[in-house]
Amino acid sequence: MKASTFVYPWDVTGDPEAPARIASLGVRQVTLAAAYHSTRALTPRHPRHRIVTAEHAAVLYPMDDRWQGRELRPYAAGDWAPGDAFGEAATALAEAGLEVHTWVVLAHNSRLGAEHPDTSVVNAYGDRYPWAPCIAQPATRAYLVDLAAEAAVRPGARGTELESLGWYGLQHLHAHDKTGGVGLGDAGQYLMALCFCPACREGYGGQGLDADELAAAVRAALEPLWQGAPDDGGWAGVEKLLGASLANATRAWRDETARTLQEAAVAAVRAAAPEGFQVLLHADPVTHHVGANPGVDPAHILSVADGVVVPCAGGTGLLTPFAEQRPSRRDGAVIAANFGVVSGMGGSPGTLAADAARARQLGATELRLYHAGLASDADLDAVRAALR
Repeated sequence: MKASTFVYPWDVTGDPEAPARIASLGVRQVTLAAAYHSTRALTPRHPRHRIVTAEHAAVLYPMDDRWQGRELRPYAAGDWAPGDAFGEAATALAEAGLEVHTWVVLAHNSRLGAEHPDTSVVNAYGDRYPWAPCIAQPATRAYLVDLAAEAAVRPGARGTELESLGWYGLQHLHAHDKTGGVGLGDAGQYLMALCFCPACREGYGGQGLDADELAAAVRAALEPLWQGAPDDGGWAGVEKLLGASLANATRAWRDETARTLQEAAVAAVRAAAPEGFQVLLHADPVTHHVGANPGVDPAHILSVADGVVVPCAGGTGLLTPFAEQRPSRRDGAVIAANFGVVSGMGGSPGTLAADAARARQLGATELRLYHAGLASDADLDAVRAALR
């Protein structure tokens, strides 16, 4: 199975040994960040630093002139990734014999929400999520589609992986996260992700719903969870809390909004890319899920993109719905199983060989390893052994 590892430009630039070290793992490809959200990252082997603080979401290359005069536009990186950090790292990695694909984070941007509050998801209580751009808003959709095309198709890149191309919600940390005191569960997370910005309120109207009445129903549905009642989980749990009719109407609006954005972004990338350029989406096969791996319909997404990168930190079960589309999916569609290999972040490099074998049995065609730059030397040794 072809394997690729995720890497940041700052893992490579300034460390002349990094490309050969990564190639020695046995991977054929690197998925190199071209547009990324704010983070604080360890660089345990870099000769000049050990911690990199990316203060805000940024593109890691020089922007072109498509953004001139536009209110919504990407932000340039600061001193954590100056100039064409992506290009420098990509060149060094390619010289080590590695195929470079871009890693593009889209609907996850706290600075955008801070500077343009009206772009953010608004929950049923009126709270804004500045880290979560609402993908129903026309201006935000146009920004995300153009960002996808620009950040994905960088010189020397052979393909791209688009992360967060869909709805975002409450999860995935914001500064020092303090939201775990009440166990909202899967159903509660969906209800807390429902957006009530003007665009979404109009969208609910198109489903025959009154947005004010829906918001009140969502708040009432969540009340037992705030009081400590268990969340039954899954879509059945959403229907139990909100009622099947309301739940399905909200899902119809959100599913269509996400599908059309995904179609537009993939089309824009393909229009900008050379022939043979591979376009994958980070995805979850449960359409109501939100976050970095947004929910998709497996049959639809495999008819649009060249494949998917599927989170397997909690096991390999999410691969099956995509693999079941094999008879009808496009020739050569990729189903990449994404495993954490950083022990300190919950990864399990020591079981990678067994995990990969199980993933292959369930239909995975490739591996993704998160993340070569963050892993310890011992973790990287375990990866080398597994890939051998």
